[in-house]
Amino acid sequence: MVSNPKDTSHSTVERRLSDINFTTLVENRCFYPSPASWSDEVLYFLFLDRFSDGKESGGFGDKDGNPLTDQPEIRNTPLFNPRTDVCTTEPQAWFEAGKNWCGGTIAGMKEKLGYLGRLGITAIWVSPVFKQVTKSNDYHGYGIQNFLNVDPHFGTREELKDFVKAAHELGIRVILDIIINHAGDVFAYYDNQRYYYYQGKQWPVNGYRYFSGEAGSIPFGEVPETFVKDFWPDGAVWPEELQSPDTWTRRGEIRQWDSFPEFLDGDFCSLKDIHLGDALNDPLALQDLESRVQEFNVSPALRYLTDVYRFWIAFADIDGFRLDTVKHMEPGAVRYFATAIHEFAESIGKENFTIIGEITGGRAYATTLLDATGLDSALGIDDIPDKLEFLVKGWRSPGNPDTEEQEGYFDLFRNSILDSRKNHQWYSRHIVTMLDDHDQVGVRHKFRFCGDDARSIRLLPAALGLNLASAGIPCIYYGTEQGFNGADPRAEDDSYSDVFLRECMFGGNFGSFMSTGKHFFNEDNDIYRFVHNVIGIRRKNIALRRGRQYLRQVSENGDDFYYPQSVNGILHWVIAWSRIFAGSECLCAINTDIERELTLWIVVDSGIHSAAGSVMNCIFSTDTLQMDTSVPVLPYHGSAVRITVPAAGFVVYR
Repeated sequence: MVSNPKDTSHSTVERRLSDINFTTLVENRCFYPSPASWSDEVLYFLFLDRFSDGKESGGFGDKDGNPLTDQPEIRNTPLFNPRTDVCTTEPQAWFEAGKNWCGGTIAGMKEKLGYLGRLGITAIWVSPVFKQVTKSNDYHGYGIQNFLNVDPHFGTREELKDFVKAAHELGIRVILDIIINHAGDVFAYYDNQRYYYYQGKQWPVNGYRYFSGEAGSIPFGEVPETFVKDFWPDGAVWPEELQSPDTWTRRGEIRQWDSFPEFLDGDFCSLKDIHLGDALNDPLALQDLESRVQEFNVSPALRYLTDVYRFWIAFADIDGFRLDTVKHMEPGAVRYFATAIHEFAESIGKENFTIIGEITGGRAYATTLLDATGLDSALGIDDIPDKLEFLVKGWRSPGNPDTEEQEGYFDLFRNSILDSRKNHQWYSRHIVTMLDDHDQVGVRHKFRFCGDDARSIRLLPAALGLNLASAGIPCIYYGTEQGFNGADPRAEDDSYSDVFLRECMFGGNFGSFMSTGKHFFNEDNDIYRFVHNVIGIRRKNIALRRGRQYLRQVSENGDDFYYPQSVNGILHWVIAWSRIFAGSECLCAINTDIERELTLWIVVDSGIHSAAGSVMNCIFSTDTLQMDTSVPVLPYHGSAVRITVPAAGFVVYR
């Protein structure tokens, strides 16, 4: 390896994969174990650049709960005050600030482990930490230039390792967001122009870039060692093995996002597509996943990237991956990667290492792809987030078990003819459910749950209750626990629409509620406390984590029972469901009416509650006066209880 005397900050980072000694990395180490079931976990997705810069003061504590208010020369960002700090900045300047790096760091994230632990989080999903193309605005982390290093905006590799170690000491696992489909904008096409996919044509390349937008002055290929000192660590792509021209498909940007094979071989906007291997190039084989997997031939680039992510598991003791843009990869590539990563993780004692795939293209495709590739779960696929959010807002049906239609949220978690699932438990183990999102793929005018209407903040506890107590692996998007309301207010322009979803928890120039200089780590926030309490009852009741799930019929009079359905597109009513596990039943209910508390009869399991004098106890309610009260189970429609659900409320009976 040729050393560069001018560079010391990257002196410990390997330039070649061949320089990594995996035996040394793993020997005599005790790695943090996987959970028995990821259904038991509560995930928290944070955007690293937007989470914490470590300068916040007041409102939160350290890992032991001690207030962090000292050192005013370092901690100079006060807690947000909703009475005085809302809309205190000029909108356009605020928006422009959100398009660029804002300043979140690994050190700041580590300092908030106490905040997250007390919230009840058991696994943190971190946006990509890897080094981005130099001088780019790729704050999101998906434009990687060095797959073996952490971006200096965020910190160092050692800081990442220390963060994971500190999280493990608090019983919190860490999931890294990773990419194998593409790298950043690391090379320039001919004449430094944009090229678009056209009939599979491979376009000419100028060379690798020194920095973002540069014309591509670095030779395109495996460059002699004499050149390394000129572009290490900021130019070209690393590790060195990826510098071969064969790493790249070089077919220009995707324009037809559902056109085969364009969506597999084209660049993801300016992010350069990586050739992961050779597969059937026949449109008729598109749905034949088995043949596509069997006929797939792995490329050297995919083998290198698999070693890259084996390295990160061993180096930092990572517990899982969220795999980006799975739709844009050949199923055979995903299968190879998932198999190799799972085997490596098992070899070091992580028996249940999880790989969560971001899969677009419909529920049926996603579930089939999971089976074919060995991914462990999918992230909020297709319309699941829409059904969850707008059911709570009263604009969607909860479903109807008496029909075969997949019209409502609860239809997704029963025996599904559409998705060919024979086990109604399948979704609960393989789908990550969440409110809000940092992408909202397919949505033009994007907004968080609380960003569309003043009514929505009232309904946020009901939405979070539904997310945390219904089937699936629940995930909370950063800031939702503080009621963030990011929304694109523009009527005609959807460019940079996702910026509005990525406000800064630490304030800076892009704080939520169009504020600046005020942070949002408020452990006394009512929504934060609600989430803490619901996760607490979830932890104590295995039925809420792993139980079978049934949408329940309701009745006003005890005679006429029905599954609630919308009237003229609106459903402001009680939605109830049961989670049943090993003879134990938890009955959950939300009220989507923000004005009226509603008292209804709700069906429960007659087998579990067959004994005379059976009762159910309220173990949680947004109306604290209901806590610890009991209701009798009576022989209505088999068995039923009569309960009151507060306006915009959430209750759990056991």
